[in-house]
Amino acid sequence: MRTTVRHDRGDGGGQTLVGARMRQFRKERGLTLRGLATQSGLSIGFLSQVERGISAISLTALNGVAAALDRPVAEFLHEGDQPSRPAAPADTPPDHFTLTRAQNGATEYVSGQTTYRMLSDRGPQLVLEPMVVHIAPGGRREEAYGHAGEEFAYVVSGELLYEVDGIEHRLFPGDSLHLRSSTPHRLYNDTDGVTTVVSVVTPRLF
Repeated sequence: MRTTVRHDRGDGGGQTLVGARMRQFRKERGLTLRGLATQSGLSIGFLSQVERGISAISLTALNGVAAALDRPVAEFLHEGDQPSRPAAPADTPPDHFTLTRAQNGATEYVSGQTTYRMLSDRGPQLVLEPMVVHIAPGGRREEAYGHAGEEFAYVVSGELLYEVDGIEHRLFPGDSLHLRSSTPHRLYNDTDGVTTVVSVVTPRLF
């Protein structure tokens, strides 16, 4: 069974759930947008757009916001309890190893035009976050952002514009890109179809 967690636009002033949660958690900590911008490395203008539901935010950038607000990323992405996952089998492997079967399903997080499907179960001693990412056409280009860790992207289908340190690289099926994530980067689908990417980032987001 697959669990899909969405934060699409709602009727409340055009805010997405993640934007509303960001504003709520920021105010609970007594932070201004300027203070959150300083701690997260994102601009005041971009954070304001996210809070107002004008712009979506990638999981990696949201991870920086979550760290600044001392909240788990998952709390920004859904209402209520944590999304349920299939019960673990009796012979659960040790924490340095996970095995994720296709029939067990996967958790998906939807942010604006982008859907992230998580490819592995949690393992306390594991640092990679593997995902299949589906990027729909259109939407706003998010702000270029640098963060700790590394990032790898392999294009399965469609095309992808991947900007690294201000230079755009167009990736086609079979192309891949691997970077130290501290370099400012962003990606965008400027075609008419959905682009599918296998992405691996460090550190883990959840």
